Amino acid sequence: MTEQKRSQTTPRHGKNSVHSRSRRQKRRHQRKRRRLFLWCLLVLFIILGFRNFLEITGFSLPFHSTRGELSSYLDDLYSPQTVLVDAGTGQVLGSRNENQRVYPASLTKIMTVLVGLEHIEDLNGTASVPADIYQDLYEEGASMAGFQPGESVTYRDLLYGALLPSGAECCLTLAQEIAGDEEAFASMMNEKADELGMSRTHFTNCTGLQNNRHYSTAGDIAKLLVYALKNPDFRQIFTTNTYTASPTVSHPDGLTFVSTLSQSLPDPSVTGGKILGGKTGYTEDAGLCLASLASINGREYILVTTGAPGDHETEPYHVLDAIKVYDRIGAA
Repeated sequence: MTEQKRSQTTPRHGKNSVHSRSRRQKRRHQRKRRRLFLWCLLVLFIILGFRNFLEITGFSLPFHSTRGELSSYLDDLYSPQTVLVDAGTGQVLGSRNENQRVYPASLTKIMTVLVGLEHIEDLNGTASVPADIYQDLYEEGASMAGFQPGESVTYRDLLYGALLPSGAECCLTLAQEIAGDEEAFASMMNEKADELGMSRTHFTNCTGLQNNRHYSTAGDIAKLLVYALKNPDFRQIFTTNTYTASPTVSHPDGLTFVSTLSQSLPDPSVTGGKILGGKTGYTEDAGLCLASLASINGREYILVTTGAPGDHETEPYHVLDAIKVYDRIGAA
């Protein structure tokens, strides 16, 4: 009887022992998986934290990121950051350091004019150029279109004055008329940048004057230009070489604006086509910058270059880069 009971209970004890070992092994595996998961999280946080540190400080690693079928056309340029884009589709065809943080200088005014166009109901309406903006602009050495303090100017003329001769007084007049002040207008610019996926861009002003918190990338400027050129009024302004503003009391014959790109590019012809228009930019910190549009062999291209050496007194290295790239495309 006793032996029978013992024989009956032994299997149950053996099964419990096996189950106990199985549970212990399962708990050990679970602990290992949790430790591995925590280590992976830690590594991920370190990587993200390091990337954020680089973005906050503006530090850039010395690398060249190249991609796209036409990246070889971007070799041997003066500009260290450059991106070539299909203007119709927005596809990146070639790039070098397109995501490296840069100071955009007057390329900023592409966004200023776009935001202006999207918030002005009547381009023939008029605004008075504020007198109190001039002193600071003179001290900063900002480029001007030539309007006088208190001059009554149409919004259309302000937009042309902002983009063609890069007039800072036009930008500030637009900012005050549309948003009340420049700070509020810069917030509108940042909202538009977020909408367009310009994740590496932040604006603090509407002119592009130097500010360490005012930055972008060649890639983000290209995104902006692809979008902006879909606006017919923007495209018209961007591709205009010479424009005469409406007559005013201060300028009875109207001010005549010449595109800053045209001043450095007497002949827009390139192999297989022509450069249709562009916006230049320069500050000592930004270097020579250019965002341009070209039509070559029936296809439109956008090229954005930043950081070229030189200044307004040297060779226009940013323009020479554009000619070189567009010639290579046309000759292919």
